[in-house]
Amino acid sequence: RAVAMSVSHSSRLNKLVREQYMRLPQDGRVQVTYVWIDGSGEGVRCKSRTLDKEPKSIEDVPEWNFDGSSTAQAEGSNSDMFLVPVCMFRDPFCLDPNKLVLCEVLKYNRKPAETNLRHTCKKVMDLVRDSHPWFGMEQEYTLLGINGHPYGWPDNGFPGPQGPYYCGVGADKVYGRDIVESHYKACLYAGVKICGTNAEVMPSQWEFQVGPCEGIEMGDHLWMARFILHRVCEDFGVVATLDPKPMTGNWNGAGCHTNYSTEEMRREGGLKHIEAAIEKLSKRHDYHICVYDPRGGRDNSRRLTGHHETSNIFEFSAGVANRGASIRIPRQVGQDGYGYFEDRRPAANCDPYAVTEAIMRTTVLNESGVETKDYAEH
Repeated sequence: RAVAMSVSHSSRLNKLVREQYMRLPQDGRVQVTYVWIDGSGEGVRCKSRTLDKEPKSIEDVPEWNFDGSSTAQAEGSNSDMFLVPVCMFRDPFCLDPNKLVLCEVLKYNRKPAETNLRHTCKKVMDLVRDSHPWFGMEQEYTLLGINGHPYGWPDNGFPGPQGPYYCGVGADKVYGRDIVESHYKACLYAGVKICGTNAEVMPSQWEFQVGPCEGIEMGDHLWMARFILHRVCEDFGVVATLDPKPMTGNWNGAGCHTNYSTEEMRREGGLKHIEAAIEKLSKRHDYHICVYDPRGGRDNSRRLTGHHETSNIFEFSAGVANRGASIRIPRQVGQDGYGYFEDRRPAANCDPYAVTEAIMRTTVLNESGVETKDYAEH
């Protein structure tokens, strides 16, 4: 009964009845679900509409609008916001030919909404396109019951200490694998560049990885992977939280480690370019910490303590195979002399557009200090 009470009421609706309707033909018409980031900078919202035929490209999906006063993005007296389609995926919930469409949000004056961080990221990625930046992001998250308690944990207590859970197998080691595997399949179907998954160090904590993605694609694919995760969890009646430190005490936090390389880093002798980039990052630590979570570093300060495989938020460090450093150079990269490096500082609830843009500003555009340069439309 305790486990049953930790899942939502809607998850207990008869899914076989739903299947009967999902199999009905659509007579050539298509359901398109528009997905966008809300005023929190963390939450995603969606709504659907019918198109008369299947869109073959993003240009075939019309702009739309929504009530920004209900998403903390506008005042009620001037609440219409524009949804501008930017990236299209197959819909793993309603199946082909239906689509999921990620959108940028513009205000009434067609300026980007405050939490539309894609807009400047795209400008920066266009500027640096010749360096061919590749990213891979490792999204950690924690499954919670509808009561806010980690899913599968004892109602009045804690599971055994960390150790057996990371990449674990067995009913006493892992909680919620059905959700993880369903999410993985749904992402593959959708066309999201998901490349792996594993159980994490804290029980009921998991990770999936997206990449390699070039430029703006990184943020697009990670945001859609997050949307799909929340939708899959909704079907199972549990909640996925991206909180960087969901449980206080002797438990690992949740990050979004960001692997990064440019074309010259991936070539023979690229290690010197990796080391040069790390040197630039070392001089701009405060700026990066500020953009690596939605609250200017306050969320990450609960996670980056120097314990539980993290660096200290106040200090920059780098090392080969060191999971307690700000920047880790994988051992294989150190041996080969080329490849990529991992920025371990971004929080689980970071905006991937903000993270990838910041890395490019510092390592390729050679910005310094805490101020960012405003580049003209490219």
